[in-house]
Amino acid sequence: MPPASASPAHALRKTPMPQTLGFLLLENFTLFSLASAIEPLRMANQLAGRELYRWFTLSVDGGPISASDGLRVTPDGAITMPLALDMIIVCGGVGPSRTVQREHVVWLQSQARLSRRLGGICTGSWALAKAGLLDGYETSVHWECLAAMRESFPRTVLTTRLFTIDRDRATASGGTAPLDMMLTLIEREHGRELSAGISEMFICDRVRGENDHQRVPLKHVLGTTQPKLLEIVALMEANLEEPIELAELADYVDVSRRQLERLFQKYLHCSPSRYYLKLRLTRARQLLKQTSMPIIEVASACGFVSTPHFSKCYREFFGLPPREERLGMSPLRQPPLPEPPAESLLLQPVSLEPVSEQPISAALVALDNARGEPTYASVRLDH
Repeated sequence: MPPASASPAHALRKTPMPQTLGFLLLENFTLFSLASAIEPLRMANQLAGRELYRWFTLSVDGGPISASDGLRVTPDGAITMPLALDMIIVCGGVGPSRTVQREHVVWLQSQARLSRRLGGICTGSWALAKAGLLDGYETSVHWECLAAMRESFPRTVLTTRLFTIDRDRATASGGTAPLDMMLTLIEREHGRELSAGISEMFICDRVRGENDHQRVPLKHVLGTTQPKLLEIVALMEANLEEPIELAELADYVDVSRRQLERLFQKYLHCSPSRYYLKLRLTRARQLLKQTSMPIIEVASACGFVSTPHFSKCYREFFGLPPREERLGMSPLRQPPLPEPPAESLLLQPVSLEPVSEQPISAALVALDNARGEPTYASVRLDH
């Protein structure tokens, strides 16, 4: 008896098209942030052994662009290139209010009308906000730009999170935060094994999630107008293992306990004891995630007299006990991420008219160069 023929569904199954990303470079963009966003895509292709992602760098006219470190980068082309893009990510850096041009705004608005997903890294969110494309969206941006964006774009919901994925918008603060954001997007699209493999290749001990926040320097929040408050917080930060009594802190900077309470309520919107507790618990979280110290030692290092008291405070503040934090479990107060819907970022290519003379992405060159690597095609994908 001849073997049964393959089912029609199996016969019609095809390898998904690569996702195509365009990186719009603003003058004085941060090269570090751009690399943090592109490198995970390159490694995803290498470990999968095929082109999952392709990318192009763009500028208004296709001419060279200066990065914030002075290096000149020649993009793949101009924004008028005939590209079937699935997502555009704006790469910002120094002085976004000066570098965002009318041409950027008009082009981004045209891409939004084509239902393309949009993102920004470092200060790239500024361009999207100026184009009115972040109204009502939660948005991450480098902490240096937070105050100015709140003032300039009140309809944008600014957050101090390292990165934010809100519907069809994905924004990340600077430095290595785009790496965490791209790893999260890759995990949603291709699974945890691939994301974990990329992390291992980049010697990345921990992928930070959407609930991790930037550490905004207090001096940036307060300026130089409250030297006594800055001094008190510095004392707190230097004495986490053996917390100083509030009355003693007040004596150090020559204010009364009542004045101390007023300063914290007015400028930090909480009591001094609550702020001190937050500092200690934040430090504890770092130790739990980044070291192998026993929980009892973490509690002691952060000024807690007993492990049960530490666990109670930690659970109340972060939504899960220290043991579960170390195991990487999700906070109890937050439901697990749902399965991404069809319209999620980087899932389905945008349906467009056929594009002639599609340029060759640097992804193919990188993938060809990687064929001799021991890790080439080391992660098998189901699709």
